[in-house]
Amino acid sequence: MKIATPLRWAMAATGLTVALAAHAQTPAWPAKPVRVLVGFSAGGPTDVVARAFADYASRTLGQPFVVDNKPGANTILAAEAAVAAPADGYTLLLGATNHTMIPALYSQRVKFDAVRSFAPVCSLAASPTVLVVGPSMPVKSVDAFLQTVKAEPGKRTYATPGSGSSGHFASAQFTRLTHTSMNHIPYKGAAQAITDLMGGQVDSSFATLGSVLPQVQSGKLTALAVAAPKRSALLPNVPTFEEAGVKGYTADAWYGLLAPVGTPPAVLATLRRVATEFTQAPATREKLRSLGMEAQHTCAEAFGAQLTQEVKLYGELARALDLKTE
Repeated sequence: MKIATPLRWAMAATGLTVALAAHAQTPAWPAKPVRVLVGFSAGGPTDVVARAFADYASRTLGQPFVVDNKPGANTILAAEAAVAAPADGYTLLLGATNHTMIPALYSQRVKFDAVRSFAPVCSLAASPTVLVVGPSMPVKSVDAFLQTVKAEPGKRTYATPGSGSSGHFASAQFTRLTHTSMNHIPYKGAAQAITDLMGGQVDSSFATLGSVLPQVQSGKLTALAVAAPKRSALLPNVPTFEEAGVKGYTADAWYGLLAPVGTPPAVLATLRRVATEFTQAPATREKLRSLGMEAQHTCAEAFGAQLTQEVKLYGELARALDLKTE
């Protein structure tokens, strides 16, 4: 039976009205402030990247992106808070390299999966590791550093942003390669570690360049070597570890954006677009470079594959080093 034309029009109009009403009930994202969780205290490199991205995203999307620092437990507290939040795009996690180290060290403790509990958005920045010393260890070269450490096995100290952090792994890997023994002093973030290093409470730190560049440039800390394939343009007079005689030692740190798994695809697409624009903006590149970092852009599945690979790598490294948290 054919439906009369006016009736067909009425039915079509009704359907269109229902569709428009459904669309109206789903406001465009973001419609309110977005929280960006950071697992370290304010002032460290992860926090710096988070605030730079939050400022850019706020201006681009017209809603505040608010950085929420939740330091402690090697960023586990922040990651757990992100996983526990609704997957609606209004809670994000600014993660760093240590995020993929957590399974190797806290497998019995964490309430989330470092890969499967999150939707990978994009990496935003990367920074090489640099060995720095403070006033309590006034050496000028890696060779002199090693001589001092070997003369006092287990007595000299190195500071890290926390047990199981990227700095902890980098330090343990160095001591293994050089057959040395040092005392690990973990902190709740890079800022406190660097403050005590400058004050002479600890001797050294395998820190991300972004966390110590101002102190090195001002002469408050001395950089001995950079754990990268080539010298940093920001520290052209500082050799690589390879040049300094420690062969095969490289380490760097990434900083990237993660969302709780289940976050709507449209939200993830918007975040990836903004993250891409952020890393490609000349102002971003200039700012990050001035902080000892380089803009880095790996998104979606490629970023997820990187996380998966790192979880496996650090698990193997932790077993090989017998690396344990305190």
